[in-house]
Amino acid sequence: PTEPPSPQEHGLDFQRLLDASIYKEMFRQDMIRWGEEKRRTDPGFFCRAAVKGALQPVWVVSDTRRLSDVEWFRDAYGDAVQTVRVVATEETRKRRNWVFVTGVDDTESECGLDQGVAFDWVITNDGNEVALGEQLEMLVQSLHRSL
Repeated sequence: PTEPPSPQEHGLDFQRLLDASIYKEMFRQDMIRWGEEKRRTDPGFFCRAAVKGALQPVWVVSDTRRLSDVEWFRDAYGDAVQTVRVVATEETRKRRNWVFVTGVDDTESECGLDQGVAFDWVITNDGNEVALGEQLEMLVQSLHRSL
């Protein structure tokens, strides 16, 4: 399979595409459209890219966005898969400069996992570092027990 074109090939600043800036928002719909085209032709394209060359006993695959992604990992790795959803209130997200954009934030790429997935872990990240740390410690302890 072909690799995705790099942002540099399109004259884009990769680091700025990773943050919540206006710069990213200018290209977000194009990135979503490109990703949807890839998934239509090959539903496992991004999942395989995420695990390519991974040799560690525990992998963290961040930012899966669709039920088909979760299903791919479960089909490929069975019970070894642990799904983790990180949540924050809308108020917290707004404090972190998130602004809802119709036609972007209400699409499958942003809400595809809001239904249909029974997550193994739900971590709340509303700015309470102690509570976040306790939740993450429980997750890490569970992973250690399963090794």
